[in-house]
Amino acid sequence: MAVKMRLTRMGDKKSPFYRIVVVDSRVARDGKYIDKVGHYNPIAQPAEVVIDAEKAKDWLAKGVQPTETVRALLLNQGIIEKSNKLSPAKTNPKKKKD
Repeated sequence: MAVKMRLTRMGDKKSPFYRIVVVDSRVARDGKYIDKVGHYNPIAQPAEVVIDAEKAKDWLAKGVQPTETVRALLLNQGIIEKSNKLSPAKTNPKKKKD
């Protein structure tokens, strides 16, 4: 079973609010989750991020893979450190025609 730490959307139309959850990767975005780790409100000024550091570290130690967005939130909160490895580019650069 591939387990991930990702965002699940809550809130009304045009006012998103996200929960940071641990979930089986095959489940739908807003489907049933295993554990709630925190929440993220991008509408608030500044953006509100609340993460239970102990739960997050425990799940990461068990091998849970965070998505890119959740990884960025964990880095900003100081829960994980940036790795020295170079991450692959998300997209291939366009080649110029001669």
